[in-house]
Amino acid sequence: MLTKQRINGRGVLVLALILLLIAASLLAVGAGKVAAAGELLRYGSRGESVRQVQSRLNGLGYWCGTADGIFGVNTRSAVRRFQSAKGLSVDGIVGPKTYSALGISPSSSSSSGGYSSSDLYLLARCVYGESRGEPYVGQVAVAAVVLNRVKSAAFPNSISGVIYQPYAFTCVSDGQLYLEPDQSAYNAARDAMNGWDPTNGCLYYYNPATATSAWIWSRPIMLQIGRHNFCK
Repeated sequence: MLTKQRINGRGVLVLALILLLIAASLLAVGAGKVAAAGELLRYGSRGESVRQVQSRLNGLGYWCGTADGIFGVNTRSAVRRFQSAKGLSVDGIVGPKTYSALGISPSSSSSSGGYSSSDLYLLARCVYGESRGEPYVGQVAVAAVVLNRVKSAAFPNSISGVIYQPYAFTCVSDGQLYLEPDQSAYNAARDAMNGWDPTNGCLYYYNPATATSAWIWSRPIMLQIGRHNFCK
């Protein structure tokens, strides 16, 4: 037969365990919100947000290995090198300031701007057909031009409409659009969909070594990336 004292002691223990379980649940929910919002990435983090950061670091020349979505030693070292170069606190953690310096919006880092998988595939094919062999940032810039046109009232309001607009892209007319894109083209298309625009709003680009249109030469050049001039 249990004494009253033993019953009370067991009740206190059960209550303490319940409170610990509740606290652990609340912490897990809080941690999930941080990860979902993309506010903090560190060693051990996983997911699409990590993959996007890795892709951006690789594109900017801070090689961290394959963009596999796993925040390991190489990714942490690359983040630290990037932070040092940008005058940020060198802690190897991707927080708001590092996101900003990378040109990534934390709130959109796990999405692709609401575009579909077929949009991503078509844009990656365009990037591959138009700019394979260009620096990674130049590939992102080509994708960004397509998306800038989608947003402009002067062009069709869909990725397919922009890409297939008559005489808009050489890769459509010469058939290179139908080549299978590589991972770099996919990454560049996804980065542009997630908001990275190295061109700052440009609507046109051309290779001065091959361009034959007199009109395109009349456009003011905003910047040059690789072999392409970008203009508005």
